[in-house]
Amino acid sequence: MLTGELRSKIDNVWNAFWSGGIANPIEVIEQITYLLFIRGLDEAHTREENRATRLGKPMERRIFPEGKDGVGTGGGVAYEEMRWSRLKNKDPATMFDIVSEHVFPFLRKMADADTAHATHMKGARFTIPTPALLAKVVDLLADIPMEDRDTKGDLYEYMLGKIASAGQNGQFRTPRHIIALMVEMMAPTRKDVICDPACGTCGFLVVAGEYLRDNDPKLFHDKESRDHFNEEMFHGFDFDATMLRIGSMNMTLHGVDDPDIRRKDSLSQDHVGDTDRYSLVLANPPFAGNLDYETTAKDLLAIVKTKKTELLFLALFLRLLKPGGRAAVIVPDGVLFGSSTAHKAIRKMLVEDHKLDGIVKLPSGVFRPYAGVSTAILLFTKTNSGGTDHVWFYDCQADGISLDDKRTPLLPADKLGPRAKLDAGEHEKNNLPDIAARWKERDGAERERPRTSQSFCVPKTEIAEAGYDFSLNRYNEVVHDAAEHRPPKEIIAELKMIEQEIADGLAELEAML
Repeated sequence: MLTGELRSKIDNVWNAFWSGGIANPIEVIEQITYLLFIRGLDEAHTREENRATRLGKPMERRIFPEGKDGVGTGGGVAYEEMRWSRLKNKDPATMFDIVSEHVFPFLRKMADADTAHATHMKGARFTIPTPALLAKVVDLLADIPMEDRDTKGDLYEYMLGKIASAGQNGQFRTPRHIIALMVEMMAPTRKDVICDPACGTCGFLVVAGEYLRDNDPKLFHDKESRDHFNEEMFHGFDFDATMLRIGSMNMTLHGVDDPDIRRKDSLSQDHVGDTDRYSLVLANPPFAGNLDYETTAKDLLAIVKTKKTELLFLALFLRLLKPGGRAAVIVPDGVLFGSSTAHKAIRKMLVEDHKLDGIVKLPSGVFRPYAGVSTAILLFTKTNSGGTDHVWFYDCQADGISLDDKRTPLLPADKLGPRAKLDAGEHEKNNLPDIAARWKERDGAERERPRTSQSFCVPKTEIAEAGYDFSLNRYNEVVHDAAEHRPPKEIIAELKMIEQEIADGLAELEAML
């Protein structure tokens, strides 16, 4: 958790950009990303230097080559002068010249290096307009401690949270605590291979990595699991180059050395090489409407013939998962009860050909102020052989934050999220811990819960008889206020008492007359 002092420093960086003429929040965070990356490269180079000195051996990985870059007059600038530790002490004009004319071309050339982040730097553009603004931002960033991985990650998440654009940047909008709930329910292990085919800023992948660090204390004790975590576990696709750069940096700052973050239009490109590859899919893809058949991947149309992106993404998840792989994905409510042939076909497929595990209905205000759409979390396992027995439903009515456009926390920070320890009466403000706990009991005690409860199970046969309708309201039972149905004897006794009081009153009135 960031301290108030650190938050204030980040706000100062942000405000410097705005006062310096860069008002687009995506551009602000992209430029900050580049500067943090330059700083990170220098720190990594310094670690290698120290290691080589300690061991008395040559450096294994030299990030900044020896010599000059050969750009411009005088044979160029020495790579050593491009390091953050040197740059931050330059005068504004010199710093601006080196960064714009030498550092950024160097970053773009790093794409030859075999890392995802270097690849995404191909399109790196330096847009800070003046030496004064660059010097001010570098001074502010230099004052922020970046040695601790948790601090670096929290810092970046705080900056991502400041982005308030909707529309084409809607991929930012999955609330962190909803991601944490989905990861908690899926409980990733060190053996998993995790994919988000609409990764945006890589929020799902970041939270999955943090979950493993918190729950597997021996994760990095052996080289095999350490290498798997850094190089093989995390995979993300997006077609937006800016998102890929930001997402890749997000992963780097959260301590994942070389994630597979690729530019790919998940619905338009065939999935050779990715089919049946992943053991866990976590996603909240943008559901933008309809695609043309001509531009849709043929392997997805082979699963479900539709133009609707929400159904095509479900087909994609099934394509990417290996048998036994599981998924927790956010879908718009229409997927649960849509009446088209394609809607019914994909729902029947999940129930009959695979294993539909559960559905969590989310409050409609979860994505405010960016969207008021009603959504649900769909949880299933790819089996290719059926296996659905009972389907677990949960009616989430509160996520710990107000459901209006302000989205104000209803509880202190330590009472939010799925791992919070709540006191009596706090459940009605935050259902997430209850969801996570009851999910674990879906094959046990939850089977006995009445349909009037917030969570309950429905047998597969009933879902099939209902035409594979997944809407919770189809199966729950409304709780009626007991006061509306008092026992008849009690009502009769009360009426007789009233009748007697009236009679006594009349008698008293007669006596007075």
